[in-house]
Amino acid sequence: MRLAASLLFLTAAIAMPLAAQDKKPDAPKAQPRKEAMVAEVEQAWVKPPVEEASAVSKGSVTVRGEKIAYTATAGTLTIRDDEGKPTASLFYTAYTKDGGGNRPVSFFYNGGPGSPTVWLHMGSFAPVRVQTNDPVYVAPSQYALRPNPDSLIDKTDLVFIDAIGAGWSRPLGDKTGKDFWGVDQDADAFARAIMRYVAKNNRWTSPKVLFGESYGTLRSGAVGALLEDRGMSLDGIVLLSTILNYGVRQPGYDQNTMILLPTFAATAWHHNRVPDRPASFDTFMAQVRAFVAGPYAAALAKGDEISPEEAKQIAAQMARFTGLSEEFILRARLRVSLGHFQTELLRDRGLATGRLDTRYLLNVADANADSPDDDPANTAITGAYIASFHDYAARTLGYKTDMPYKLSARDSGFDWDWRHRAPGERGVQTSPNTGVDLAYAMRTNPHMKVLFLNGYYDAATPFYSTEFDAAHLGLTPELRRNISFKYYQSGHMIYLSQPALGAMKDDLAAWYDMATRR
Repeated sequence: MRLAASLLFLTAAIAMPLAAQDKKPDAPKAQPRKEAMVAEVEQAWVKPPVEEASAVSKGSVTVRGEKIAYTATAGTLTIRDDEGKPTASLFYTAYTKDGGGNRPVSFFYNGGPGSPTVWLHMGSFAPVRVQTNDPVYVAPSQYALRPNPDSLIDKTDLVFIDAIGAGWSRPLGDKTGKDFWGVDQDADAFARAIMRYVAKNNRWTSPKVLFGESYGTLRSGAVGALLEDRGMSLDGIVLLSTILNYGVRQPGYDQNTMILLPTFAATAWHHNRVPDRPASFDTFMAQVRAFVAGPYAAALAKGDEISPEEAKQIAAQMARFTGLSEEFILRARLRVSLGHFQTELLRDRGLATGRLDTRYLLNVADANADSPDDDPANTAITGAYIASFHDYAARTLGYKTDMPYKLSARDSGFDWDWRHRAPGERGVQTSPNTGVDLAYAMRTNPHMKVLFLNGYYDAATPFYSTEFDAAHLGLTPELRRNISFKYYQSGHMIYLSQPALGAMKDDLAAWYDMATRR
């Protein structure tokens, strides 16, 4: 009986898997509703392309009497790490002159950090431009995108590139914004993107220029040095509204106070707040520069040990230059902050000045405020630029995507890494100064030319700060001759002023003829 039972059990055990093979598989269990919804969302999620995309269109523009036909390419550049793995997709718009041959190519980018390049693209030297001039709010009824007679397409091909996490530029694969949001990480990404464009379009022997604005100028110093080390020499770097050294903006440094004073004086002159206002702006600014470099710098260097008599003398001269009262200046210990100046200069009119462009004015909610609650130079033009770009990208460039165009990378996860390792330095800078990188690139490539473009009414990156930093690059007299400066009656975004844009175009045309001549 035991043997029979055992055989019966064994037979059943062997038969069970055979029977299971004949049995139809069970229907898949219903996916939980939450997981199904997540899967559906992921399928509809717009992701940046690994394969480089492009939309090509044709156009023409008349510049200084010459009609120029060009090809516009709006698309993406995929950058890869040293092992060839895709790491990010960067959106760009390129304008190349038809039949132009091996002409110069210039790479443009804005700053932030974390800003897209819509501002330079839509406002400066592309073949089209958002129409702005007077420093006032642009009403929706006034939005206008027109052919740009001040375009640089007659001198150079133009490539406008968005920073990663802004515009239509995004990380790829397992990379996130944090992998690119830092001084050195960002510079490496832009260097790779530029080299990718050059390789993709066979522009290795073309003259090459970097054109950065604001933080983009700090980026240019680092990118220029990286490209030089990677075998791509530049013919020139254009720095529009420059900041190279963030270190001096830390508390306790008098240099930041010193470099703002000439901008305060220019602003007071513009708004007719200078007592006995001189007729010549240039003569006035020469007097201010001499005062800042001499008596004012010496007074600030004494700190709290300055005598009351000397402090009163300095305050009196500051009042004559800035239109502020001596009492206000003395209460500030001769160190007037930007926010205090913006709200104090026109306090009696209930107005504050802009930061990016001190010609712009803001009606303040609190006439006793110690700083503005907005920057009218920024809000005045944002709507016009963004609406015009979206319409232009879809209708004219033909670039279509469901991915949102981000006006900034500064979302909840944005945390910029300010550390920087400059060429030749053993340690790491905790507040970056890429003037070190710029000087290194100029010493390595003594043929490279550098042009600083400055707006007198720019309080974000004051022109006197640019002069100070350029004078402290540690260059020989021969290399210093490769540096030039131009100034305009405008602010941070110099091109917002039509007359300033026209003058800047002529200055750049002459500079390109010199810097990119082979």
